[in-house]
Amino acid sequence: MKVHHLNCGTMRELDPGEASGLRPARALNHCLLVETDSAGLVLVETGFGTGDVERREESLGRTFLERTEAVLDVGETAVRQIERLGYAPEDVRHIVLTHLDLDHSGGLPDFPHATVHLHDAEHRAAMAATSHHPEHVFRYRPAHWAHRPHWATYTTQTGNSWFGFDAIELTGLPPEILLIPLAGHTEGHCAVAVRDGGRWLLHAGDAYYYQGQIAPEARWSVAPLDTLQALAEIDRPLRMGNQARLRELLRDHGDEVAVFSAHDPWEFRRHA
Repeated sequence: MKVHHLNCGTMRELDPGEASGLRPARALNHCLLVETDSAGLVLVETGFGTGDVERREESLGRTFLERTEAVLDVGETAVRQIERLGYAPEDVRHIVLTHLDLDHSGGLPDFPHATVHLHDAEHRAAMAATSHHPEHVFRYRPAHWAHRPHWATYTTQTGNSWFGFDAIELTGLPPEILLIPLAGHTEGHCAVAVRDGGRWLLHAGDAYYYQGQIAPEARWSVAPLDTLQALAEIDRPLRMGNQARLRELLRDHGDEVAVFSAHDPWEFRRHA
């Protein structure tokens, strides 16, 4: 398999502070494009889509746009980047999502023929985002799945283990791509594990927002992101517990697994 790291949506600048040793950089939507031998192209996360760019306020909402300062460049959408790599949108046969927040699902309509894999609890929560549940409007945008994608949903499977985490094998995909349940940010939030040559990549989604939260030593803080993450969480003890487990994973298996989140620009630079 071959893995491409894509930035599918630049957002506001983050200042990590002097303690991090890093310079300010813009947040982004870190996606993966995986070329497989048996399942075609697999897109992990979708970031912002062309519909978000063309109808930004209608698609994403003014509050989100003001908070994130999203650039919304059509050249950064997954579909345009995939075309520049020489592929057609229909070559993307599978999409694997950590969760269905609006900045992770915006590209779904650009790949209407793809099977969309995610946790069943996340799918159920997002489908409840109607006028009867106004608290979900900021998080979930039904326009992102108005094209009625082919969903493949999964429940947590006990007995399948990946470095001590529960692991979910995905129908039609090779065993080198797995869902790893890490709820807390949302009800069905998962990480996505991808085997890349001799090591694993773990796309942790929004299980954490920036690397200072899971560094085994010398952790540092970005206060605005801490506030935003607390506002977005649905289960704080579970979220914090999963961050502790990710720190243990890095401490014990950092030579075997590379962990990164959905929005950390410094992690993206190391991989891209």
